[in-house]
Amino acid sequence: MNIKEAKDEIQRAITSYLMKDEFGEYRISRVRQRPILLIGDPGIGKTAIMEQIAQELGIGLVSYSMTHHTRQSAIGLPKIETKVYDGQEYMVSEYTMSEIIASVYDCIEETGLKEGILFLDEINCVSETLAPAMLQFLQYKTFGKHKVPDGWVIATAGNPPEHNKSVREFDIVTLDRVKKIVVEPDYGVWKEYAYKKGIHAAITTYLDIKKSDFYRIESTIDGVQFMTARGWEDLSTMIKLYEEQGYKVDENLIGQYIQHEKTAKEFAIYYDLYNKYKSDYQIQNILDGTYSDEIRERASNAKFDERLTLIGLLLESVGEHIRKDVETEDYVTELHKLLKELKMVCERADRNRENIDTILGKYIVARTASYREEKRSSVLSAERETILRKVILAIEGYKNALMQEGVTDLTEGFEYIRKSFGETVAEMKQHLSDTQFMLDNMFRFIEDVFGSGQEMLVVVTELTVNYYSAKFISRYGCEKYFEHNKELLVYERQQELLSEIMLLNDADEIDLSVL
Repeated sequence: MNIKEAKDEIQRAITSYLMKDEFGEYRISRVRQRPILLIGDPGIGKTAIMEQIAQELGIGLVSYSMTHHTRQSAIGLPKIETKVYDGQEYMVSEYTMSEIIASVYDCIEETGLKEGILFLDEINCVSETLAPAMLQFLQYKTFGKHKVPDGWVIATAGNPPEHNKSVREFDIVTLDRVKKIVVEPDYGVWKEYAYKKGIHAAITTYLDIKKSDFYRIESTIDGVQFMTARGWEDLSTMIKLYEEQGYKVDENLIGQYIQHEKTAKEFAIYYDLYNKYKSDYQIQNILDGTYSDEIRERASNAKFDERLTLIGLLLESVGEHIRKDVETEDYVTELHKLLKELKMVCERADRNRENIDTILGKYIVARTASYREEKRSSVLSAERETILRKVILAIEGYKNALMQEGVTDLTEGFEYIRKSFGETVAEMKQHLSDTQFMLDNMFRFIEDVFGSGQEMLVVVTELTVNYYSAKFISRYGCEKYFEHNKELLVYERQQELLSEIMLLNDADEIDLSVL
């Protein structure tokens, strides 16, 4: 199965393991809960899905790479205890608590989460001295005498033996006690993830053309050469940073992440071509609706690979604006909720003892503490973390601005905040309008140059599978999208999107009158 299917299967299994009966007992006892064994090629995303599952289920996560552990750190260190048997004292060897089990209890103490996932990566690459203990752990959920706490599900991951010389095969007795899931690379699934993570468009458009270069491990006379999902993602991050600083992105850089000589060379050539097309086609002019006849003619006569790259450039540019709109509205919505609370606090405050500066200071302390607690619990997604940090910064900004203006009165102070928030909403709506204008112009260009052919199919499909554009269209609509979506019979995706639209239509819009 692919990584998305594996994630769904693991999430269903963990949800089932955590179900309780009418007496509050787990319906599947700890002894009968099979540890999850996820087998897949390196860099395929095994660790990432465990983090996502913990966040989505709101449970704890403790993660360890077993290649870094010795028998002592996993099981504990021996200590001598004195015991009495039949009136005779004996010196008995016992063990301190396992570092791994102790980390689970630490997580419970720090986060207050009684349930979670204990994830042990590279489980089949442990040292020879630790191997017997790991087999015992998988069968009985204990390290020595120390048990994994109830409510903590064991999930493990390992690499296939052909990709790691350190791999130890599990015997039938062990395999018959685990829930084994084998994962294979799938570019289509990874691309959905890539959109959400903001992977550089040069990478996704290149892989659209050469899907076979997404994931490959080859043994050659010069040694093993490979490219992985992790390698492409890390390369994307570095390319963006290089571009920001004006550094040259070349084959030397690419080869540090894509350790397959032929692919690194071909992508380096494509990356230069990608940037050339970006300049030649004057992407912003297309999105402004002011492209020339020369641009139209060139696009019309281009080969399909060049057309795909052009579409990728258009989607990338519009996508950056769409992503900003979605993230801004999520942030503004969260800030709006906070300001509604703040208004009620100000109305109830004792004006003789509190001013606007004091109240905002308390809010900053409380929100910062809440944010840190969520982050420690490992249930905080990257999107949620960004929103919370921006809200805290906004409140700090209001507080500093009021101090500079010398405003301390609660009514006057809150009116200043309300006005500032209104300006933020107005800016958001203007940016949204600009994005809708560019999106419409992109569709008009595709219609003008390519009609309703396969290029339009690519555009509609990409907008549908992209997390942010799907969310944007579900919130604000796009007449051209729905028109061509219907024509091209992208039915299943359309139904999912329309269902989300119906749900979101019932949501309250931001109402400044409540502030």
